[in-house]
Amino acid sequence: MPKEKTTARKTKRGVEKKKKDPNAPKRGLSAYMIFANEQRAAVREENPNITFGQVGKVLGERWKALSDKQRVPYEEKAATDKQRYEDEKAAYNSRQDDDESS
Repeated sequence: MPKEKTTARKTKRGVEKKKKDPNAPKRGLSAYMIFANEQRAAVREENPNITFGQVGKVLGERWKALSDKQRVPYEEKAATDKQRYEDEKAAYNSRQDDDESS
């Protein structure tokens, strides 16, 4: 006799996923994401009738076409954003430690 399929998903041995703190700092953007955010409006203007997925494909193709030298400004912005995230995360974690010890 075949097993009945259930629609509910079971968690691993009762382990529940922790909810993300809305006050936690946002992760730093990658060089590609910074490029995509800057270029998305231009791609939409050039191709007003393309879908969201097609916009992503065009952005990916443009990113791949960039030389290493052309990527440098985006990589620098990404490094700056990563440093911002690490600083905010350290401050956030120290606040969390202070709250827990109180």
